[in-house]
Amino acid sequence: MIMGEMMSDEIMARRVALELSGDCFVNLGIGMPMLVSNHMGQGKQVMFQAENGILGVGPRAEPGMEDKDLGNAGDEHVTVSAGASFMDSATSFDMIRGGHLDATVLGAFQVSEKGDLANWKLPGRKLGSYGGAMDLAAGARKVVVMMKHVTNDSRPRIVRECSYPLTAKQCVSVIVTDIAVIKVVAEGLELCETAPGWTPAQIQELTEPQLIVRNVSAWPLSVS
Repeated sequence: MIMGEMMSDEIMARRVALELSGDCFVNLGIGMPMLVSNHMGQGKQVMFQAENGILGVGPRAEPGMEDKDLGNAGDEHVTVSAGASFMDSATSFDMIRGGHLDATVLGAFQVSEKGDLANWKLPGRKLGSYGGAMDLAAGARKVVVMMKHVTNDSRPRIVRECSYPLTAKQCVSVIVTDIAVIKVVAEGLELCETAPGWTPAQIQELTEPQLIVRNVSAWPLSVS
């Protein structure tokens, strides 16, 4: 079966940004999710929180404009937005664990059809740490996963049951991959959007659980 083109990380980040409403507090996980702060449209008052103690994270710093004292949880140089504030780690995690985040965007190794999340350790590798992902998955009102649809060897990342160590159970709300947008609903996983050049049947070929196909739309052209 001929497949469409995989969307780039930047295009995925622009699509994830559409999941974030204005006037909200959002944490961006380490890795691809950190790109989202570069793609917020005008008029959206989103305050990005970094678990290392910044509320009001802006886009990445341009080369040559880096401030060594401004970094996110992934040790990337960032800017800050108007009204930004700084806090110690304990206060930052009080915000996360206290349920004050409207949303978080996290990467993942696997997501199950029930919305279980596995994103901290791959079997066979000694390295691995929950970091703040466990707290974010449990504390945020909405969990958006941003990830590649399949592994480097073409195995599904969206599975019936996670085989990797879990971060949290039944926490994921929306999955944005490089080929589709999928929502976790009561009945399972609903395919909502397909990336340009992809059909629902092609996406199902790369997805282990059976997808619910009702009202599938095309990826917004403004994103691609």
